[in-house]
Amino acid sequence: MKQIEAKILGQSYLLGCPDGGEERMLEAVQRVDSAMCAIRDAGKIRARDRIAVLAALNLAFDQTEPPRANTAGAAPIASLPADAQLAAILAQLDAALGDDGRLL
Repeated sequence: MKQIEAKILGQSYLLGCPDGGEERMLEAVQRVDSAMCAIRDAGKIRARDRIAVLAALNLAFDQTEPPRANTAGAAPIASLPADAQLAAILAQLDAALGDDGRLL
């Protein structure tokens, strides 16, 4: 496993990365940094932990959208009850962070 250094919201992190996965990891870092900067720059939230949680939820929500080409008969996530929306987002977060130790 290789380690790479990355900056997210101006803070440096040393991240574990599987061999050959450096490009994907850096793309992920860029998506997270962009999402967090956008929330911070909106000006309403300043706490880093809140920014991180909102960015994670936004990114996970984007991943739970059904593919547009195969949406026949599929209900959009926004049409689900709020608790089902949250469950879908949390399931996606759990899947993405399943082995969270590999990113630290």
